[in-house]
Amino acid sequence: MAKHDLETLRHSCAHVMAQAIMELYPQEEPKLGIGPTIENGFYYDIDMEKRISDDDLSSIENKMNEIIKRADKITRHEVSREEAIEVFTQKKQDYKVELIKDLPEGETISYYTQGDSFIDLCRGPHVETTRQIPTSFKLLHTAGAYWRGDETRPMLQRVYAVCFDDKKKLKEHLKFLEEAKKRDHRKLGKELSLFHFEECTPGNPFFYPKGTVVYNSFIEFARRILRAYDYEEVLTPLILDVDLWHTSGHYQNYQENMYFTVVDEKEYAVKPMNCPGHMLLFKSQAHSYRDLPLRYAEFGKVHRYERSGAMAGLTRVRSFVQDDAHIYLTQDQIQAEVQSLIEMFLITYKHFGFEDIKINLSTRPEKKKIGSDEIWDLAEDALRKALEASGIEYQLKEGDGAFYGPKIDFDVADALKRYHQLGTIQLDFMMPERFDLTYNNSEGEKVRPVVIHRALLGSIERFFGVYLEHVAGIFPFWIAPEQAIIVPVNNDIHGEYAKSIARKLKKKGFRVKVDLRNETMGLKTRQIQKSKVPFMIVIGDKEMESNSLALRAHGTKFTKVLSMDEAIEKFTQLDNEKIPTGMSES
Repeated sequence: MAKHDLETLRHSCAHVMAQAIMELYPQEEPKLGIGPTIENGFYYDIDMEKRISDDDLSSIENKMNEIIKRADKITRHEVSREEAIEVFTQKKQDYKVELIKDLPEGETISYYTQGDSFIDLCRGPHVETTRQIPTSFKLLHTAGAYWRGDETRPMLQRVYAVCFDDKKKLKEHLKFLEEAKKRDHRKLGKELSLFHFEECTPGNPFFYPKGTVVYNSFIEFARRILRAYDYEEVLTPLILDVDLWHTSGHYQNYQENMYFTVVDEKEYAVKPMNCPGHMLLFKSQAHSYRDLPLRYAEFGKVHRYERSGAMAGLTRVRSFVQDDAHIYLTQDQIQAEVQSLIEMFLITYKHFGFEDIKINLSTRPEKKKIGSDEIWDLAEDALRKALEASGIEYQLKEGDGAFYGPKIDFDVADALKRYHQLGTIQLDFMMPERFDLTYNNSEGEKVRPVVIHRALLGSIERFFGVYLEHVAGIFPFWIAPEQAIIVPVNNDIHGEYAKSIARKLKKKGFRVKVDLRNETMGLKTRQIQKSKVPFMIVIGDKEMESNSLALRAHGTKFTKVLSMDEAIEKFTQLDNEKIPTGMSES
């Protein structure tokens, strides 16, 4: 029996799932869409009246195991376009007929039969019989998916599954998925009262007070970095004349992701990026070579249209704040500046506990780009030399650059070893030309600057979601929205002392509150542990008599009695972790 690669096994398993659905619900006359393999498994899109619920998945799995045990023979058939259309028309598989008609001229057309009745359009390859398909698979969940990703086409049911070549790997992956589910930032955001979404404004998050504390902690951290690396913060308008976006090139290359409005019979665009505004700021004043590098930073609110099916909690939204900056410099300054940026980025990510970092150099796109190949050669070479001078490993991503220039992207691995793209450094020779930006060189001549576009955290919203999952909602002390909750054993006896402790800690700038609810100590303790607050402070007779407090850290069962001064010293040390190692507070 031939040994098949995992991709083939997963692809064949997808066909078995489609066959199982056809056999379980023949009266529904299911219409098949596509069923590709994906990372760790596969999915299949199905169109039928009955809605497949998560409760139906076990029945489908049982039918799949039955089909596998039957050892149905799998046969490949190569046919002409006309024959293929006739076969799938007879089977009332309209989506397959559409796919056949769209295949390029001259392409080999094949379909596979499985057992007595199942048939599917497919390039293959597949196993010879269903018996060769491993039973180490699991159907996960269902979702809606527009046919061919087009929102004007029918909504199909997408059934997701994972599949491995042995039970141990499946078990390990299911354990990983369970942990990922616990860490899902949308789940944690609700449980910890951090943020939520409303149907009246899809893709635009609302942050509760606790979430706003976390959000602002990220911005405050970024501001500390800005001060250390000599940036100047600016503010630019949200809505700008559409002519500006023609000048920048966004209208020609990005308009499908933009929002437009009309004011006084003139068209304006809501900014999807901050760069054109920063170009205008630079242009509005005269500059000398002595001013460069000039670094403008902005926590700018931007709006970008995302399809409803593409949005995912905080990690893919329609409005967000970028910790954005544009650096104006001479060509001779590029390498040193990019090396400094790489240093800044690595300090930042490691401070947040991201140790595994991949760096990618993305080059010119094939289609959507502006500027000559000579300019692109110059820009790509400059970034490549900066990376090599920094002595760090990087991967080349051909064709993945921005439309105006090549870029360096930073992908960080979270606690579950999933990679997320956060920061970016983009080198741009084109916008200075388009906006006619100049500075006076040492000879008094007007020459063009080069611009580096850079975002450190990326967007605050996306970073929030990624970091929340990374720490599983257990924020370090300096970020935690509530740093300590004080619990008097008896509200009547110990309440006033507890309040006095809170007042002293608040005066030192710590975020604390007193829990005076009329609940048992056991219930309060469990709820405080569940809320992931760094510290619980218990106040009873002994603490009042000794003018002390009993401190219990999150995740522990033991308390430590401290004096007020000792508690303040401990909290101050923990709060100072907001400052990266080797960087003093400005």
